[in-house]
Amino acid sequence: MWRLVADLMNDLGMLMDLLSPLTPSAFLFILCLGSLSRSFTGVASGATRAALTQHFALQDNAADISAKEGSQETVATMIGMALGMLLARITTGHSIAIWTLFLSLTVFHMYANYKAVCCLSLTTMNCERTSILLLHFFETGQVRSPNQVSSMENILPLWMTSWRPRSITPLHKNVFLGLRITSLKCKEMEDLLKSAGPHYLKAKYLLLEKNGFISIVVHRDSTPADILRSFIHALVIAKLAAEGKPSVHVESELWIGKHYETFILKLQSSGWKTERLLSPSIIWRAKWLLEPCEDKAD
Repeated sequence: MWRLVADLMNDLGMLMDLLSPLTPSAFLFILCLGSLSRSFTGVASGATRAALTQHFALQDNAADISAKEGSQETVATMIGMALGMLLARITTGHSIAIWTLFLSLTVFHMYANYKAVCCLSLTTMNCERTSILLLHFFETGQVRSPNQVSSMENILPLWMTSWRPRSITPLHKNVFLGLRITSLKCKEMEDLLKSAGPHYLKAKYLLLEKNGFISIVVHRDSTPADILRSFIHALVIAKLAAEGKPSVHVESELWIGKHYETFILKLQSSGWKTERLLSPSIIWRAKWLLEPCEDKAD
């Protein structure tokens, strides 16, 4: 999605540059907006380029992939400059032709980028892909391939695709990763401690469920594998809560203990990278010590 956002902001920056001479009173303001748009493009495109380079570096040859991508971009830029100068010479003095060409090429540029992103088949685990994979595993006991998941993943923001019928429920939208423990009220803290049963004695996370929304408290010493496990566990609770199950914590613990390792092994055999979960940075972590209670006989 951010790859498309970067291209959109770049096109908006060029549009601002073309509009600025038409409004002399706001010339500087519009020009600054265009510069800001291109600055955002640099940040977003740099981040997405690094992620895509790692994806295509199948033999740990990220430097080689980056060099080839840079050379191809240079050639494409030179060809574009030559065609741009030719079109500028042809359309000199024809404002309608200039704007028609610019808008047409901009729409084509965004469409081409959209189709290019649709062709990507990423094998890393992010929140949405994990949700899609887990729901299918719930229903069939099997795991979808990266190609199948890429066709189901939302490339555009959800509010832009609300008109499309949905075959799956986005469970990951009900999960919040990295809850700040001091933000909880006393009642919520009690619920969290009650849910910390035997399963959490060895786990590096705690889960709090409230009205179908699951918050994850991440332990300070948790590893990337622990974070992936905590997110999948939270998705299981969200699934059970959506089905109206009464004891979601108990049933989810049973499911994790029985099916989690099988799920991970099937993901790996299907080509998925299960070393970590690609998620927003986890700012808040906590440290706790849970010990089993021993009943004392009088």
